[in-house]
Amino acid sequence: MPRVLAAADIGSNTAHLLVAATDGELVMRLDNYNEWIPLGEVVSRVGTIPKEIVQQLVLVVREFRRISTAKAAENLYVFATEGMRAASNHDEVLARIKEETGVTVDLISPQREAELSYRGIQLDTKHLPISLMLEVGGGSCQIGVVSDGKLTEKQSLPLGTGRVIAESGLTTPCTPEAEARARAYIRSQLDKVNIVVTGGIAASSGGVGRGLWRAVHPDGEKTIARIELDYLAWAASRLTIDRIVNRFSVKQKRAGTLLPGALVYAALMDHFGLDEIAISEFGIREGAILEMFRKEKRK
Repeated sequence: MPRVLAAADIGSNTAHLLVAATDGELVMRLDNYNEWIPLGEVVSRVGTIPKEIVQQLVLVVREFRRISTAKAAENLYVFATEGMRAASNHDEVLARIKEETGVTVDLISPQREAELSYRGIQLDTKHLPISLMLEVGGGSCQIGVVSDGKLTEKQSLPLGTGRVIAESGLTTPCTPEAEARARAYIRSQLDKVNIVVTGGIAASSGGVGRGLWRAVHPDGEKTIARIELDYLAWAASRLTIDRIVNRFSVKQKRAGTLLPGALVYAALMDHFGLDEIAISEFGIREGAILEMFRKEKRK
């Protein structure tokens, strides 16, 4: 029998709740709620989560709990990723959220983040010969090797869009110097990659990749070509946020991630010799929902 479950991640760009019905094979979205909270960029700049953002997190988790209760979800699982991991005061912040909302937030590892994302993208990429999974967020980039339908190797890099902005001073529109600093920072991190993949297809998960996809493919085609990222980076580096919103039909907050996102994904594609990547409409929250179902089923 399908069950109604709720999963929310406090990511490095957004805090996002998914309430869904699942039978363990399919996930039907019942409610999606998100709020833009740029933890990745803020923490990269100052090292901690400021008081005003802590209060914002408390309010959004409280709203997660209200929505999941209203939708009759059997369970609510809230977890946090790189933006929270990198903050020196994350223990204090998590304790404050628990005290004021009654919700325990699970601070997950990069490895678990990759595993949940891979579980989620299997919902619409299982038919493809996926050999590589890429997920770029606001604070980090997860790279995973897929072999025989399993995630066999994982590596996390500080290549989120917020981290790139903080490290390079990237703005929109941006100067050639800032873009050069961003490209140099991205290259310096990719030099640390110890994963080698040959053949197969790469799949992208996460909000940054989906934002790029929606910007260049309003027709819904589920791939992004390498050359399309060059155009997107070229345009986003020259346009104001309002013009990016109008030209690419993206939300204002997401518009600011198109330039760093395009630079990171283009560099990843060059590093792994990819001409295109497949885009999954699913990811970490769906993966968490499926995991919750299986755990509940075993009880």
